[in-house]
Amino acid sequence: MPPPAKKALPFPKDHVYLLIVTTIEQTLNEALYHARGHIHTGKVASYIPELAKSDPEHLGACVMTAAGERFHAGDWQQEFTMQSVAKTITLILALKLMGEKEVFSKVGVEPTGDTFNSIVKLETKTHFPLNPMINAGAIAIAGSCVKAADDAYASFLKLARKLCGRKTIGMDQNVYNSEKMAGMRNRSMAYLMQGEGVLECDAEDAVDLYFRVCSTLANTQDLAHYALVLANNGKCPQSGEALVEDWIVRIVKTLMLTCGMYDGSGEFAIKAGMPGKSGVGGGILAAAENKLGVAAFGPALDSKGNSVGGLLIIEYLSQKLGLHLFSGNVHYSGALLGGDSSASGNPALYAPVT
Repeated sequence: MPPPAKKALPFPKDHVYLLIVTTIEQTLNEALYHARGHIHTGKVASYIPELAKSDPEHLGACVMTAAGERFHAGDWQQEFTMQSVAKTITLILALKLMGEKEVFSKVGVEPTGDTFNSIVKLETKTHFPLNPMINAGAIAIAGSCVKAADDAYASFLKLARKLCGRKTIGMDQNVYNSEKMAGMRNRSMAYLMQGEGVLECDAEDAVDLYFRVCSTLANTQDLAHYALVLANNGKCPQSGEALVEDWIVRIVKTLMLTCGMYDGSGEFAIKAGMPGKSGVGGGILAAAENKLGVAAFGPALDSKGNSVGGLLIIEYLSQKLGLHLFSGNVHYSGALLGGDSSASGNPALYAPVT
């Protein structure tokens, strides 16, 4: 049976292309305006002294599409430390180095319902962390990387630069020093896991790598690029190069959806409906499957450690652009959001009329 004919466009393709571009840009600016009215309800992270110096008024975002279009708003160029966003990259590195079976012999895949830095279940339920997105799990993953790589941070940085599409990404030395000084709770988790045989390296080596990856700098365009790689099944959107194996992408995106926003993951899944990951530095990224990558930054955090403004921006974009994974309501398609090619072989720069 021949495929159904495409619905004819009521106006030229280039007009619809401009309509889509204008709509995404306008929606992003609206999202920023909407979020800015609420950031006063949050507070910057204070348990890491250097992060306490962050400006709570900062707010920015970036959207990158499968066709390579980039849209920016607000303080999108402001660098911030990845913090827990880096846990996803460390997990990718560990899976590349050691494989799925070995990695998940040290850490589980279930949500906890606890805060990101909770130590309770390590003491009362199991000495193996419940997932790689909480601090204990990320430290266990860091320990696996230390064991498997000659220079684990160099390996992490090489991978992060590829995923983020920028060769100059590096570490904030002041934040790293601050994390080392204030990181006693993380050390307690590491020593507990070392004592129980979960860590196969020295606890100090595991937390040192953990502090380094968390102190790695990025901006919203870097994280939007990374999110687009995840949305594109691990392939670089510019070159088509496979940066991450598809089985690893599947694991990471699943854990991001179920555990990526700490004990706010379920609410984010309902409101935004995309695999996402946040960090107490104020960054959040989300991957709209086969469509786009989005990242937002706002250091004013809610009680769960997620960016107040960043959450609102991504939720707004999801609702207005139809990005929710389970909505069944796709507002836009075509090359801008990862659509098919036209009959002539050129990218289809239009959206079907609905």
